[in-house]
Amino acid sequence: MKPRLLALTALLWSTLGFSQTSGYWQQHVDYTIDLNVNVENYQYAGSMKLVYTNNSPDDLNRVFFHLYFNAFQPGSMMDVRSLSIEDPDPRVGSRISELAPEEQGWMRVKSLTMNGKPVRFTESETILEVELDTPIKAGKKATFEMVWDAQVPLQIRRSGRTNKEDIEFSMSQWYPKLCEYDKEGWHANPYIGREFHGVWGDFNVNITLDKDYLIGATGELKNAKEIGHGYAPISNQKPVNGQLTWRWEAKNVHDFVWAADPDYIHTTRQIEGGPLLRFIYQPNEEFDANWEQLPELMDKAFRFMSEQYGAYPYPVYSFIQGGDGGMEYPMATLITGHRSLRSLTGVSVHEAAHSWYQGVLATNEALYEWMDEGFTSFATDRTMLHLFADPTRRPNQMAYQGYISLALSGKEEALITHADHYATNYGYGMAAYSKGEVLLAQLGYIMGDEVRDRALKRYFDTWKFKHPTSSDFKRVMELESGIELDWYFEYFEQSTHTIDYSIELVEATDSGARITLERIGRMPMPVDVVVTLRDGSQHMYTIPMVIMRGHKTQPSDFDGSFTVAADWPWVETAYALEIDLAASQIASIEIDSAKGMADLDRSNNRVEFDATILFQR
Repeated sequence: MKPRLLALTALLWSTLGFSQTSGYWQQHVDYTIDLNVNVENYQYAGSMKLVYTNNSPDDLNRVFFHLYFNAFQPGSMMDVRSLSIEDPDPRVGSRISELAPEEQGWMRVKSLTMNGKPVRFTESETILEVELDTPIKAGKKATFEMVWDAQVPLQIRRSGRTNKEDIEFSMSQWYPKLCEYDKEGWHANPYIGREFHGVWGDFNVNITLDKDYLIGATGELKNAKEIGHGYAPISNQKPVNGQLTWRWEAKNVHDFVWAADPDYIHTTRQIEGGPLLRFIYQPNEEFDANWEQLPELMDKAFRFMSEQYGAYPYPVYSFIQGGDGGMEYPMATLITGHRSLRSLTGVSVHEAAHSWYQGVLATNEALYEWMDEGFTSFATDRTMLHLFADPTRRPNQMAYQGYISLALSGKEEALITHADHYATNYGYGMAAYSKGEVLLAQLGYIMGDEVRDRALKRYFDTWKFKHPTSSDFKRVMELESGIELDWYFEYFEQSTHTIDYSIELVEATDSGARITLERIGRMPMPVDVVVTLRDGSQHMYTIPMVIMRGHKTQPSDFDGSFTVAADWPWVETAYALEIDLAASQIASIEIDSAKGMADLDRSNNRVEFDATILFQR
């Protein structure tokens, strides 16, 4: 397709099509939660008022709540899954099955009403099933009030008490969380330790606990002058029974995390024109210097990511020592802190990058885990190269290597696999992180890096504070590039077909040379062929596919000549590229010299010549 026609096609799609979010709806929640925490026995009493707005077109006769802490009991689905999977997460292993009663986690709902009237509920391990005598009508609100007790489990996976670095409370998945209802129905998935999905809303959380503890959390502390603890110069609140109440507010988020420890210290860094960064950690002589350098690095990281991927929209972000590695939440992360500077920076960048692809673009992680972890890994890789320049490493290089190892392992499953249902942890991890990152990086090969990067910002601006799907993402990529991408997602997301192209034959012709290419892998791709002459000049031939209905333009980092060749029909495995360069002057020919394709076997991608042009594989 010629450039002018390509531009007209993109314009036609954007002007005649409906709005990219036309017909979209999502539910809304307003939480007001009060907790009273007993730091001696790691139990707490909770009460919650939840205003639920049913923006769906459906009347709802039942609702569901997550009770995540119930997973941390011997015999739970999470325990059984860890014991039965062939490669259990070493952080879990058999640890749940070995928990003593005082180390287990549980949530016990004592009462629940809707609009002031009691409702029937049943506890089904990590899901509370609620039957409604009066349905919540489409477009209407309902007010739920709940009282519950809970015990914080010994820290095993993400949430819990007394982690390996002796942080007292890492409180994620700590409240009865309303399950999401969307156009695909309810998502009341039992918790086995994988991914999350939440309803957008506002949180007011009041946490009462021992006065000596410092808390880091999602959102803003509304009574900082009463609390002190580094949030204000001094505290003017008088403890009641040795406790202080911390009042937190977070708007337009889909989850809430907090952590507490009596040994925490707290520093801040204000980004010019951006959020206030908080750093909350335990003093440790071996690692303090790394934490002291972290604020400057995260200042640079946030400014880079806001420029590249869309402006960070919240007023604050907190890096909190806790958890079991690194885990993202709105406006905060829990990260283990006993790390080298490079490791501490890497985990901090990765979890902060989730603010874009999980915190703001809140895909259903269980269904589209690669849209969260893969895109976050893509942003992490680019940001780390910005912070620690390494001219020897290509962007996304490790992701390509990881994905190719997965594809060759026999353990690969399609990206459409639900996160909970991968057969192996290895298959899940490599798919979500590496293949997801490659999917995004490879779009740069198909449409050009500059176009892909513009489309990423358009995606963020179009779908922020919503729950985009892979189809929504694909549509933005198409609108920005003018290229049809059904085929790409059908192969790379919905199958395990792989890419492998080869140079099979090179012949001299009267007008130049003929290069015969072969598609060996089942997945078709556009193909870039770079011909290097003996004088050092380079000539790129990009071969689009018919089903793309378009092509990329010359890459900005390629200085040679650029030619768009005839389309390659995907049903044909061989293609003859005719070039008008003197055969005797060709020094080498290479498929995908920039290594943008995830080609499983690159040994057949390049041919070098001495005195003769004739070559046959």
